[in-house]
Amino acid sequence: MLSINNISYFIGGRALYENASAVVKPGDRIGLIGLNGKGKSTLLKIIEGSITPDAGTISKSRDCTIGFLNQDLLSFQSDDPILEVALGAFREAREVHAEIDKTIHEMETNYSDVLVTKLTNLQEKFEQLDGYTMQARAEEVLEGIGFSTTDLSRPLRQFSGGWRMRVMLAKLLLEKPSLLMLDEPTNHLDLPSIEWVENYLKNYDGAVMVVSHDRVFLNGVTTKTIEVTNQQLVTYEGNYDYYLTEKELREEIQQNAFENQQQKIRQAERFIDRFRAKATKARQVQSRIKMIERMDMIEEVTDDQASVNFRFNLKQQSGRNVVQLNHISKSYGDLSILKDTTITIERGDKIALIGANGRGKSTLLRILFGSEPIEGERIGGYNVITGFYAQHQLESLHVENEILDELKQAGSGKTDLELRNVLGCFLFSDDDVFKKIKVLSGGEKSRVALAKTLISEANFLLLDEPTNHLDFISENILVQALQQYQGSFVIVSHNRHFISQVANKIWYIEDGQIKQYPGTYEEYQYWKTKQVKLEPEVKVAPKPKEVKQEKQEKKTDPGFPKKDLEKKISKVEEEIAALETEKRGIELEMAMPETYSQPDRFQELNDKRIKCEDSLRVKNQYWTDLMEKLDN
Repeated sequence: MLSINNISYFIGGRALYENASAVVKPGDRIGLIGLNGKGKSTLLKIIEGSITPDAGTISKSRDCTIGFLNQDLLSFQSDDPILEVALGAFREAREVHAEIDKTIHEMETNYSDVLVTKLTNLQEKFEQLDGYTMQARAEEVLEGIGFSTTDLSRPLRQFSGGWRMRVMLAKLLLEKPSLLMLDEPTNHLDLPSIEWVENYLKNYDGAVMVVSHDRVFLNGVTTKTIEVTNQQLVTYEGNYDYYLTEKELREEIQQNAFENQQQKIRQAERFIDRFRAKATKARQVQSRIKMIERMDMIEEVTDDQASVNFRFNLKQQSGRNVVQLNHISKSYGDLSILKDTTITIERGDKIALIGANGRGKSTLLRILFGSEPIEGERIGGYNVITGFYAQHQLESLHVENEILDELKQAGSGKTDLELRNVLGCFLFSDDDVFKKIKVLSGGEKSRVALAKTLISEANFLLLDEPTNHLDFISENILVQALQQYQGSFVIVSHNRHFISQVANKIWYIEDGQIKQYPGTYEEYQYWKTKQVKLEPEVKVAPKPKEVKQEKQEKKTDPGFPKKDLEKKISKVEEEIAALETEKRGIELEMAMPETYSQPDRFQELNDKRIKCEDSLRVKNQYWTDLMEKLDN
């Protein structure tokens, strides 16, 4: 369908690509991955045709159409309602519809067999183009990616950049090009919308090429991975998890081959040096020289993903209660966000706040920070030092400062070398640290603000979408840092892999209340699935095509691999053992006579015991269900 043939592209003498090639076949689901700055977005623009390569060609079949969702679409404006903008995907059908209206109008004054035949043909063509369902399909896609029914009649201009990007995504999905290219689509979507798009793309008729740093999304959508590395395009016939395993294997084989070849070269060179001057060995010396010259040199494996790590330091530990919200309510005019809700954050809580956009997640972060007016009571805990990262924090950066100087103002007391190591984690290397804040892009400013928040030595962090502008390596560094962080935090994120790695509690807002699930994101998802199954189901008779699709999905669904299940079971058993040990320790302390003389301490221990038992119930049920799956 499309072939990338030996392309080269240079920026100021630096090669992004050099004789790079790849192939896109019909129906491919490709994840385009690589470190930031390696040229992923540039490749999409080369394929689309807005950038011309310095060498090489892009070949595509005659019927290949390309749809491209990129960041440039953020600037698109229109006074048309968003439904009308999305309906622009059906250009031909709408032209036929306009011709039908014109023909009907003509027939009112000039009825003839010719016009009747013309109208019949137009109506048949309109039906072939699915014109009678185009509005319903447009509404379904727009609502699937997060718009309410009342939003559909609002002008595009009234929406923020992220929501306008969703409209352009909806239009592209409805156009159904034979190659759909998406550049970081999940950056503009909330969790329910990401899951909807993921399911939509799984059944997409054409080929898909997506740039994303959401590995769960990539694993759910893609069946092929192309890595941009060392100016080349390296193809792996599987999703992101397959890529990780296969790359490790390939690099091990390549490194072994490199070392074997180097050993042969050293042996040949020793022979050459030893016998170069001997006439009797001249033929053997020349033979070895030619052998080295004829060798296809194997390159040593270079780790372009190597990066430094950093650890948090806390100035002091907070008290047991970090923040208490008592009977708080929050609304904006007629829009109610929270209503008489109460909740407490305790020391050591690592909370992921999830849910659809518009539910009040960012508002809740500001309430926890203390900057948002509310009805009710917010009680800050003892010795709590709060660090807050959100998009509006960018405004607090000093535009005339260099990046390194800006981090010095966080008051961490770190040396220049330590600060440069931290900046390296967030993609600022070498002389980048001396750039002024005012010349940085929005994404770069976000990374500076995030780095500044993380080194502030706060014991309570509020982080709003911290992974949005990070590549996989920087995201992993942030995960490692948060896993060993001794303080408490609340994170708003739609990155499922990220929150599954760092959170020990899940919060979501429902019916004006802050609801809490006392476990990991994986356990929450499992519990949520169980809850949905318990709800009464209204069955609708599927269409024949849907029955066929369902049978096909059942046939091809690989289920849980046995090794994955065994790993999950082993992990849950360890967690259950740890919880049982913790519970026994609590009960032993509660049984001590001196504990009875301290009612507050006894109550604290009893609360911990109840929480421990709740977690044990969840994990034991999870273990039972995993064992059933393994038995099956």
